[in-house]
Amino acid sequence: MPVSRKKLFEYLDELNIPRTTIDHAPVFTVEESAEIKADMPGAHTKNLFLKDKAGRFFLICAQSDTQIRVNKLHPLLGCKRLSFGKPEPLLDLLGVTPGSVTLFSVLNDTDNLVTLILDASLLEHDIVNFHPLLNDATTAISSEDMMVFAKATGHDPIIMDFAELNEKD
Repeated sequence: MPVSRKKLFEYLDELNIPRTTIDHAPVFTVEESAEIKADMPGAHTKNLFLKDKAGRFFLICAQSDTQIRVNKLHPLLGCKRLSFGKPEPLLDLLGVTPGSVTLFSVLNDTDNLVTLILDASLLEHDIVNFHPLLNDATTAISSEDMMVFAKATGHDPIIMDFAELNEKD
């Protein structure tokens, strides 16, 4: 059974991670969330659930305006070619549905089957914003606490500088 928002917030409290959450209408794309983001400080995110041809899964959390060239990542990650993950394994592994993919969903990946990749630009912001497991709210935490959370769930993230990668193309 996937972790609920209440359980997520209890876990954040256990880790002494302060947060601010704003409820809003469900949003499914970065574009749909533009109006909401205008009133919230910090880095806003997009989150991609990917699978390689060998069956490995990845969660990329990046700044919302970051360009991610999925077809160029596999050599850098030492994996097979990547494609977007299907809804069934997304729900099975991370306990969320498309449109609600978030850093916080790694709390559901208790077997550590998903590799977490964070955009280096997120670490340059004091505050980062993610959905709290459903796309009808946004929760802000510090970028420092983002790392604390990830590591506490057993997901020591790979930090990738997508801006630098895009410059090389």
